[in-house]
Amino acid sequence: MSMNNLTPQDAVDLDKEAGAGSRPLSGIYLQLATVLAIAISLYAIYANALSNTQEFYRNTTFLSGILILGFILFPVSRRYATSKFNRWDYLFIILTLVSYGYFYASYLDLHVVRKSIPNTTDYVMAVIGIGVLFEAARRTTGYFIPGLATFAIVYALFGQYFMGIFGHGGFSLERLLYRLFMTSEGIFGITLSTASTAIVVFILFGAFLSVSGATALFNDLALAIAGRRRGGPAQVAVISSALTGSLSGSAVANVATTGTFTIPLMKSIGLSARFAGAVEATASTGGMIMPPIMGAAAFIMAGFLGISYTTIVIAAIIPALLYYAALIIAIDLEAKKQGLKGISKENIPKVKAVLKARGLLLLPLIIVIGTLLWGKTPIYAGFLGIISIIVASWITPDTSVRMTPKKIAAALNEAARGSIQVTVACAAIGVIICVVTMTGIGSTLAFNIVAMTNNTLWMILLVVMLVCIVLSMGLPSTALYIVVAVTVSPILIKAGVMPLAAHFFVFWFGALSNITPPVALASYTAASIARADPMQTSWDAVRLALPGFIIPFILVYNPMLLMQGDDLNTLSVIHMVISALVGIYALSIASANFWMMKTHWLERVLFTLAAILLIKPGLLTDLGGAALIVTAASAHLLRFRRSNAQGALNG
Repeated sequence: MSMNNLTPQDAVDLDKEAGAGSRPLSGIYLQLATVLAIAISLYAIYANALSNTQEFYRNTTFLSGILILGFILFPVSRRYATSKFNRWDYLFIILTLVSYGYFYASYLDLHVVRKSIPNTTDYVMAVIGIGVLFEAARRTTGYFIPGLATFAIVYALFGQYFMGIFGHGGFSLERLLYRLFMTSEGIFGITLSTASTAIVVFILFGAFLSVSGATALFNDLALAIAGRRRGGPAQVAVISSALTGSLSGSAVANVATTGTFTIPLMKSIGLSARFAGAVEATASTGGMIMPPIMGAAAFIMAGFLGISYTTIVIAAIIPALLYYAALIIAIDLEAKKQGLKGISKENIPKVKAVLKARGLLLLPLIIVIGTLLWGKTPIYAGFLGIISIIVASWITPDTSVRMTPKKIAAALNEAARGSIQVTVACAAIGVIICVVTMTGIGSTLAFNIVAMTNNTLWMILLVVMLVCIVLSMGLPSTALYIVVAVTVSPILIKAGVMPLAAHFFVFWFGALSNITPPVALASYTAASIARADPMQTSWDAVRLALPGFIIPFILVYNPMLLMQGDDLNTLSVIHMVISALVGIYALSIASANFWMMKTHWLERVLFTLAAILLIKPGLLTDLGGAALIVTAASAHLLRFRRSNAQGALNG
């Protein structure tokens, strides 16, 4: 498939972020998939809210259901992407039932009766279970994750043959299989546990909110708030994508959801197709770092760092707002450069009318955020949100949003389908986490990279940035965070970066891989909808998001923006936010090559240097950055006035 000839269906396939895409089911198979999906969602509700199911049994049951649903919905290859099943589909479904069913039934016997001493059957079933998982990962997420996990297994088994710092004593196959499949250190570890609890609950919450019609509410609100501004539809895309993306957590899904509305709207006021696509892709990518869900990474991050989910959400607020502020500034400058205007008043809905008709659908969001800030668990907050959606839908004046039994079933179906990639990825990456822990390679790499750069932080940050973008290309949102968190964040922590800032840094650049060529899935999906060149759209998206590329660096040097630090105080936070905004604005001008008029090359250089100086806190750097901005702004305004005076004279 050529990236220059993407069709809307290709965009849907890209949304699956998989090698095979989704199978067009019909008849008995569609009914089977629907019933199984609803059953999985109902089990997730039962296991997390109505029972005290032991972790291993919950994880095994949930993963087994997801694997079978994955084999039903995702064919073995594009060649077999039809409604018909083949022998491979049946084989893997049977192997899933046999291997995972065996461990479900023999768990107590293995760990209590036999005192964690496996037998030959255990090892055989573990091999089958891992193989089944890797095939599901290949179908649903592509080749990278199962390929990386396979390499991790080879590395664990044959470490003695690796050279230099990568070498280790190696592990026996039996020991590795035991750790990977029969303990909570590998496949059934923290990542799968998070997927089967908090993540699936919030996917359910998002599905209920989506089915209730909240996405249309977000679009209407965004249009009412920003539609009349300069380049209004582009600002609408930013607001709508921020609201929708904060729930979906997937940049590509966000583009597919909101882009069909915002991209034609942007093109209608004169924005080029490629720029319209770039705006949507960049705005949708920001949804991955927007609280409360953050592409489900917030839940995994909380587990990795051993801190509360609420702490992660609070820490993400300022960085996410800075990202969207940077995007709004960049769009405003572009609209100003092109002389664009907003949408006419008669074509914009009234805020009051929108809120009166469906405004109550915002209550579940408020309730969820309030519950989290109150200190309750994400699971509690998620279920309370689901209940509040159902209640709000029935007391909303607009009767079309009411959650009928049919809509509830649709939400349950959608939630299970939406859980496939994240659950399979979380389980497969458990292999990588286990191997990294067993071999100690993460600590070894961190030590050596820090030593090679002479512990020079800015050099380490640049290296880590590039590694994160490369490692994350083409991965689903949760998977990309886990990969970079396990492999790269130890480098930053070893260099002295605060752990929370380190994890935000690697996740941020992992998220930005969605718009960074050559594998920019969000950009390609947006380009397909806009009917624009995908690569040009990607580069426009990078240019738009360029100010957002400096925010992670600011967070490392200014952890107060994450609401962290012993000397945290309101004045310091306000000072750093203002400093960051000024730096972002300066870099936006340099990136757009426009302010009041086209900038001179020297002005661009000065604005860029000012933004770099404002990354690091300190009196000298702040004064230096301010001086450069004043110099560049004065020179630009002087040229602008002279140009106007000359124009008036010639006129």
